[in-house]
Amino acid sequence: MGQASDGARGVAVIGGGAWGTALANAAAAAGHPVTLWLRDAEAAARMQASRTNARYLPGIGLHEGVRATDEIGSLGEAGTVLLVVPAQTLRGVLGTLAPVLRPDAPIVLCAKGIERGSDSFMSAVAAEVIGVDRPVAVLSGPSFAVDVARGLPTAVTLACADGREAARLSGLLSGPAFRLYHTDDVRGVEIGGAGKNVLAIASGIVAGRGLGESARAALIARAFAELMRFARAYGGRAETLMGLSGLGDLVLTASSSQSRNFAFGERLGRGATPDEAAGGKLAEGAFTAAALVGLARAREVEMPVAEAVAAVVAGDLTVDAAMSRLLSRPLKGEVE
Repeated sequence: MGQASDGARGVAVIGGGAWGTALANAAAAAGHPVTLWLRDAEAAARMQASRTNARYLPGIGLHEGVRATDEIGSLGEAGTVLLVVPAQTLRGVLGTLAPVLRPDAPIVLCAKGIERGSDSFMSAVAAEVIGVDRPVAVLSGPSFAVDVARGLPTAVTLACADGREAARLSGLLSGPAFRLYHTDDVRGVEIGGAGKNVLAIASGIVAGRGLGESARAALIARAFAELMRFARAYGGRAETLMGLSGLGDLVLTASSSQSRNFAFGERLGRGATPDEAAGGKLAEGAFTAAALVGLARAREVEMPVAEAVAAVVAGDLTVDAAMSRLLSRPLKGEVE
């Protein structure tokens, strides 16, 4: 299955939110015909007619190579499929669509999270639903949808256990401004993407509480140390976490109110309840926190920042109590 034939078959993007729309634009800018699939027929028709995603990316036009549709049958000829749905819905959506998709079309997972209940990474969920015969890749890295949709320079990581397939997909999806670096460290990329959402909430809490930039920088550094410990315990490579999908994504997500996770934490820091802080918008780190902590405890990995976030999100600890707990931890060597 060569790159040219895949490009001719086109790219299917599943999910019409901000990130799905942005990736559809990026794939079209890379020279591929793109089918952007939405479950909602009215939303798909509006997007196709207006050539914009007014709800999620107002003022940014759809690339001329993107066709928005709710017709599930239109996905059957796509040579590459980008699954851009929230982590907690991945299993159901993939189960619905898998019978329609080409059996040889690689699936690129673009959700960042850990499934609640099963505590499974996204690649494991995909393997359970579609088996291991189809190539599955994971895309993650420092990227805001609005930047990608506008064609601003962005670099991310694509991981696939088959290193040659990772390189091929990265080349296929890279465009003038959207650059994909590749690796075979699927687990490391998944851990960076899922873990940074939880830790970005902590950074937002510090900002919302007005504790200062020095405190926030210290927290980000210690949070990254937690992420490295967790990755080592679950088979991720240190160099992956030091790259775009780990440190790069954490720095972006933990530093800007454009990040839903940071903004969620910021509202918590200002005194909002978890429900109030969510404001009806998805903050994936809020769903991932408990699963991340559970996995860490299973392998005796210390993650005090993540534990504090999970406790605050669950309503088991106030923000002030969480801060007090973190500040009263014993002093130790920095690399411990």
